[in-house]
Order: sequence, then structure tokens, then C-alpha cells
Amino acid sequence: MAQDRRQFLARLAAYCAAAGLPGYAHADDDDRPRTRPGSTTPTLPATGLSGRVVVVGGGMAGAAAAKFLRLWGGAGVQVTLVERESAYTSNILSNLVLTGTVQMASLAFGHARLASAYGVTLVRGEALAADPVSRRLTVATASGPRVLDYDRLVLAPGIAFAWPDGLQDPAARSLFPHAWQAGPQTTQLRDQIRAMPAGGTFVMTVPPAPYRCPPGPYERACVVADWLKRNRPGSKVIVLDANPAITAERESFTRAFEVTHAGVIEYIPDAPVTFVDTASRTVHTPLGAFRGDVVNVIPVNVGPVLLADLGVANAARGFAGVDVLDYESTAVAGIHVIGDAAATTQPKAGHIGNQEGKVCADAILRLLGGGAPDPAPVTNSSCYSPITTSTASFLTAVFAYDPASRTMKAVPGASGEALAPSKDHYEDMFVWFRTLMSDTFA
Repeated sequence: MAQDRRQFLARLAAYCAAAGLPGYAHADDDDRPRTRPGSTTPTLPATGLSGRVVVVGGGMAGAAAAKFLRLWGGAGVQVTLVERESAYTSNILSNLVLTGTVQMASLAFGHARLASAYGVTLVRGEALAADPVSRRLTVATASGPRVLDYDRLVLAPGIAFAWPDGLQDPAARSLFPHAWQAGPQTTQLRDQIRAMPAGGTFVMTVPPAPYRCPPGPYERACVVADWLKRNRPGSKVIVLDANPAITAERESFTRAFEVTHAGVIEYIPDAPVTFVDTASRTVHTPLGAFRGDVVNVIPVNVGPVLLADLGVANAARGFAGVDVLDYESTAVAGIHVIGDAAATTQPKAGHIGNQEGKVCADAILRLLGGGAPDPAPVTNSSCYSPITTSTASFLTAVFAYDPASRTMKAVPGASGEALAPSKDHYEDMFVWFRTLMSDTFA
């Protein structure tokens, strides 16, 4: 359903206010943020709560959970964040690195403020094993194994990948970056696109749903097509979609493919990858073989091996089944799973990861206080998608808990996409991004 920008913002603000959600990250008409950046050190409340919570993974979901556990729970709630990387690199906006619009450095967010402002204990390392009876987590660190005691364990490890035939060998796939985890592969793919000849072909694939960031592959097709039109005339983009149709912002991307980038983007649904011939740079599908000067295969998204190791990979493709009232695993008590690793009816996206982190934090604090989780949580998910170098579309959805199905369901009338891409949406995209990141990491 397409929505007018002002109508959409008004409806969304009303739903978020009714649900008690924090300030929503959109711009006012004068493009000033509606929420203040976290530039001051907060005073933690005296709640009387106490407990030990270990959070694994410092991305959008994990960082939000760690921050709000302390911000809402107070100094008596001990929070430890386990993260193997020195900083989180945002997947949001990373497609714009491919066109040189955004620099990688601007997408890096450290965890130092979570420690200095909120008192989160940072542990650099990788979770290895957990004992759900004694509630102890073993972490591999540079100085050796470390054991962390917990009352509640929160897992936010993101996604992993299932490689198609032809890309099973790490050496082979190192030449074909998927760039679906922002970082070195993003700049590698950017450099490959820049090296394309005029009249060349960029072949990319869309994995079967669910996958991280539903609009992301189609957004990538648009920004690459826009860059090629301006820099490599006569080139084309072939999109091989494993799904039967565009999975997100269908009206916006159909218009982008058929009108804005007509003659440049060729969209082919029902075309899952069966084999990649790395020697000839050819992607084979049931609908034929497609050769590209640059081949960008986004693999099937699956649950990280950590979920299986800890016994919570009880949903399809190795994701974790959870109770969305508190995100506790349906397989192992005391372990909560949030973000892309959780199997829910909500999209796997950065904004929803931030929301799940807050709902989980709130529920854990209620449980530590001897209560029960909020019986009617509400979340919202939004995403801006650049269509050209100066225009963007947007998608939003508000989800409310449905007790009959015990799932989060989209609220009628509060979900939809932009009527058309615009410069205003493009400018709003950066305000939304800055505010969301401030809410998560600052």
C-alpha cells in the first residue's frame, strides 16, 4: 500500500506514542532530528533491580539490548557485552559505498560509549559454549577462555550463509564478494563494479526469504544501475530472484525497474542459484545461465553455528524459535535470541533489531523484578531505499502482538511504502540513519 509522506509520519507517530515507543527516527519538515543525539552521560535510575545479563553480539539488536538494560534497569543490573570485533559496521547505507556516495569509515560504530556512559562491561571474544543449568557462558578471548556467569543470556549473532555449488571453496568465493555483511567485501565489490567495461553486465542474485534486509537486494540493483548509466554507458544489471516476486516495496521497485531504470535492469523471478561457474563467471538457474563481468551472489541466509552449539537452532534454516513477548528461546530456558538470528514474523532488518533489543531488555528487567513480560509489545520497522543518486523511497510497518497466533502481526493502516521516490526521502534517509545509530550506540 502506497502512502503519502505526511500521512505516513502522522500515523506512525500516533502508533509509536500509543505503544510507548522511544522517539521515532524521522526528520521534521525542516530536516532536523526529532530526537537528541546521545551526547550527555545519563544518570542511571535507582530501580532496586539486580541481576547478571550477558549479551553476545554488538550489532543493532545486541547493542540496543545492552544499552537499554542499563538505561532502564539501573546500576544494579550487571550487563556484559561479548563482541569479537572492535566496531560494528552498519549494513544500512552500505549499498551506497558501492557508488562512492558513502565512505566505509562513516558506517563504523564502536561500543566505547556503551561502557563509558552506561557501564556496560565489554569483553572482546567469541562465545563458545553455554551451560543452561549452571547458567555459565564460555568465551574465547585473546588471553584464553573466560567463563561468564549469567541470570539471562541474550544472543544476537546475526546471520550466516549457505553457499551454492561452485562457491563451496573459500578461495573461489573470495573472488565473488556477496557484501551482505558490510566490510572489506563491500569495498571489494565496489572496486569490481568500477572496473567494469562500458556495455558490461552486472549479475546479482536475491536469496530466498527470509533474508537480512528485504529491500536491500533490489536497492542494490537500483544504485548500481544508476551508477552504470552515468559511468559505463550501455551496461546492464540482471537480477536473479529466488523468490516468485519482489519481496519488499513491490510497487516502488517495480516502477524503478520498469521506468526509472528501464532498459538497464532485467528482473527475473523464480530463478534460484543452482551452480556458479567461477571460471566463466556464469550463474546457473532453472531458467538458464547468466554470465556477468561482475557476479554478485547473495547466498541463502541461515542461522549462525552458535545457535546450534547452544541448542537453540530449532527453527527452519537453523534460526532460533522464540517467544516474542520476551524473545526467550522456545528450546532452552534463560536464553533469549534477538535480531536476524531469531525466527519471527518481523523482517530481519537493522531497525527491527533495535526494536527487538528494547522489547527483550524491557522483558528481562520485568522478569528480574519478579514480574511478567509486557503482554502487548509493539515494534516498528522502517527502511529508506535509494533509487538514484538523489532520490529514495521508504517502507514502514508497525507490528503488534497477536495473542491468538502468539506472533507479531502488521497493524493495518500503519504499514506501507512511499507513493514515489523523492529528494525529500533521500535527505530523510540520512537523518533516520543518524538518529537510529545514535539511539543504538550513543
